[in-house]
Amino acid sequence: MNMTVKNYLKNNFLIAMPSMQGDGFSKTVTYLCQHDKYGALGLVINKQHSMKMSAIFDQLSIKALSLEVAETALFVGGPVQPERGFVLHSPVGNWNSTLKVNEEFALTSSKDILEAIAENRGPEKWLVALGYAGWEAGQLEKEIQRNAWLHSEAEAHIIFEEPLTQRWELAGHRVGVDISLMSTDAGHC
Repeated sequence: MNMTVKNYLKNNFLIAMPSMQGDGFSKTVTYLCQHDKYGALGLVINKQHSMKMSAIFDQLSIKALSLEVAETALFVGGPVQPERGFVLHSPVGNWNSTLKVNEEFALTSSKDILEAIAENRGPEKWLVALGYAGWEAGQLEKEIQRNAWLHSEAEAHIIFEEPLTQRWELAGHRVGVDISLMSTDAGHC
């Protein structure tokens, strides 16, 4: 698969095919924040972590004004750097250490956004993940060729509003398939 600048998958969902059983990506949806000739970076948006925001706030000595925010669950963003936090948010805003995905979404890894979230002055929509999913140059393209992933344009409501248990199937519907009914067998011409 020869991807050009026009068809890199930034701002797309990567939807794990049913054949991805028993690994960390089984039935996951990953939002791709970056994808270019150097590789790809994304966050899994449907895998809840056992930790809550309060653990992050305690570690960084941040006082949360809202119990609801403090009790918000974290996400398992992926297997790379699981000790590091990432905030996927909308709108983009003006934060330190931000990767702007597009006009709607950004990925921030600095303390200032966490302080703002704790004080109820953060972005309108956000999720915090520990770790990220990463692929070196050409790796993701090879995985797509091996039918490990489907991909579709991302939608904010799936990222921030839909129940975790429905995000995988809803992302599959973006491609026009009921992913839960897909065969694990694949063929190539």
